[in-house]
Amino acid sequence: MNTNHIFAIDRIASSFVKHNRKKLKKKYIILYQAIKDCIHKVELPHLWIIPSTRILANELNLSRTTVVKAYELLSLEKLILPKRGSGYSVNLPPKIILDSNQNKNLLDDNSLYPELSEKGIAFLSNLTILNRESNKGIAFRPGLPPLDIFPVNQWKNLLNTYWRYVKSSGLSDSPSSGIEVLKKNICNYLNISRNIKCEPDQLIIVSGSLQSLYLISSVLINKGDSIILENPTFPNVHSIFKSSLANLIPISLDNEGISLEEINKSNNLKPKLVHVTPSNHYPLGIKMSLKRKKELITWASENKALIIENDYENEVSSHQGINPSIYSLDNEDRTIYLGTFNRLLHPTIRLGYMIVPKYLIKTIEALQEHSHKFVAPSIQMVMSQFIEKNYLYQHLKNINTVAQEREALFISLFNENTTKMSIEKKTYSSLHLVAKFNQEIDIKKESEIIQSLSKINIVVHSLSGCYIGNERNQGLIFGYSSVRPTIIRQKVIQMTDILNECLV
Repeated sequence: MNTNHIFAIDRIASSFVKHNRKKLKKKYIILYQAIKDCIHKVELPHLWIIPSTRILANELNLSRTTVVKAYELLSLEKLILPKRGSGYSVNLPPKIILDSNQNKNLLDDNSLYPELSEKGIAFLSNLTILNRESNKGIAFRPGLPPLDIFPVNQWKNLLNTYWRYVKSSGLSDSPSSGIEVLKKNICNYLNISRNIKCEPDQLIIVSGSLQSLYLISSVLINKGDSIILENPTFPNVHSIFKSSLANLIPISLDNEGISLEEINKSNNLKPKLVHVTPSNHYPLGIKMSLKRKKELITWASENKALIIENDYENEVSSHQGINPSIYSLDNEDRTIYLGTFNRLLHPTIRLGYMIVPKYLIKTIEALQEHSHKFVAPSIQMVMSQFIEKNYLYQHLKNINTVAQEREALFISLFNENTTKMSIEKKTYSSLHLVAKFNQEIDIKKESEIIQSLSKINIVVHSLSGCYIGNERNQGLIFGYSSVRPTIIRQKVIQMTDILNECLV
């Protein structure tokens, strides 16, 4: 007997007892009315599986003939429908579904409820800034790795092994900052891949970069505190700090990275934080020079500020040579280093990490204890084994090979089929491309093009949506690496047809 049947039997049994009190009718009529009453009261939801006649007869101590007759009456009224191999499913009339979805106690006057907090209102109003992913396919959604080459069987075997040998003690609470063995393996991985040396207790395991930024803003930012952001930047970064009621200071970039000259002009605002993507600026792809990194560290030291080094996709953009991280250059423990596996493996893994200054460790752990508690230990242990068994390194090598092939194919097809936009050239790899319009258009036109592409299940992001303030460049951001070559050929032609049509 499955769980659905247990819940259904409980509801039916309770109703049957109530209807059976007078004992003036035949049993099958009483049972029919009891189940019908449950359905009309939506105590049995639409499409909910109710048990077979044999199971229900046994549970209610009735003859099977009695149950069959009751089900026949319900079937005649189309209140239940036979479901092969599973008994019957509830078929609620449309009017009952509509009525059940309307909360009669809902008050239209919001003044009769407690007021939302300032932060609650801010998070709600800034929801439109986020790049919220749709379910319209993966072409050409930025932020996705080559999903089709993820070693599913390796991951599945590691997960099966975990559940085969896990002890009951492993099903209890887990450390909020992460499991020790995973933190040690990430430390070793960062040491080899990025020359980053840190202690496991500095590492905080999170569900991704957005949660890292939420934790950072919660422990450091008061209303009106100033934060420096690259302009343009990730819309999600912009949204999280704006929703934290911070004063955002957008700083443009030159060919060496974020402009120190502009940063120095903001010193009177006493910025607490500066968020940068030095390995591969998002979305323009500028690499921060070694000289600029050192200048930024000096500035942070002189102004008692912290640097958030968002090193997303460094495994892709830095594999051709070591590009020292800000964290490895910083001698004063002023850098918060962010990394994520969501953009390397797949988004549903929901696993990332950050290295935090020692003075923040206890506070961030306390905030985690008060909120999400911890990332699932099973995922942490599998990820630890994935690193330890060298699967991660093998997969990264495959990602770089596949991404470069698909990038070349995408660019070639795009350039062959349209002259309306030009893809920005870069000298290294990343998992997204930026194309700018070859004619002047406004933000409205850019939005119309994105919506037209969405109608044919092509998802792209807006370049202008990455900017803070009124000065914006229009363009499109493409993610190509998750799309198989045959689909790239098909979708690029569909996309360029739309571009050629919209950009006359």
